[in-house]
Amino acid sequence: MQVKKVLSWSGIGFAAYYLLARPNDAATAVKGTFDSVFNAADSLAQFVNNLT
Repeated sequence: MQVKKVLSWSGIGFAAYYLLARPNDAATAVKGTFDSVFNAADSLAQFVNNLT
């Protein structure tokens, strides 16, 4: 339980540091993540449409 809490706070701290130290890189990473999620959703939608 304690390890989970330490790892969670460490991850939050790293994300905050990365956001403040390199905001352009952080924005690019977030945009890339959202693009990947949207592409996966689009691929899933195409798959389901092709089933019929």
